[in-house]
Amino acid sequence: MELTPDDVRDVLRVLDSSGLDELHLELADLTLTVRREGAVGWTAEQHVRRAPRVEQAVAPAVAVEAPAAAAEVGEGLVAVHPPLLGTFYRAPQPGAPPFVDVGDRVDAETVVGIVETMKMMTPVHAGVPGTVLEFRVGDGEFAAADSVLLVVQPAAGGAPG
Repeated sequence: MELTPDDVRDVLRVLDSSGLDELHLELADLTLTVRREGAVGWTAEQHVRRAPRVEQAVAPAVAVEAPAAAAEVGEGLVAVHPPLLGTFYRAPQPGAPPFVDVGDRVDAETVVGIVETMKMMTPVHAGVPGTVLEFRVGDGEFAAADSVLLVVQPAAGGAPG
């Protein structure tokens, strides 16, 4: 099911007439959260992919589909993208050690950071086993959905197919 902007406006109209302060709706490939923010009204909806997008720089066939993303990392390396746009944090809280650092070994499920959107924290997973080579987005910096947060050198046989 796909929500259109008109669908979202209809949901907000119904919520405005109700006493609810927040609505969280989960569909197969979309999460929609709206909150009442005092007298300001409702905050914008958010779309969340279910898994972080991990993409490996490969042959030109991928470059036709996403030329900028494939060109951002060297051949054979993996770019880890945020699951949604927001502020990227390398540590679970201010002053805490980072989840991972350059040179650390990770597996596909290793949390490498979190993205904050609308006061919700979403973990970012490495998505591939390997070694962290570099961070491209700094701690506390905004990350667009197509940003490369970090680059991983996949372990032998660990690159996504």
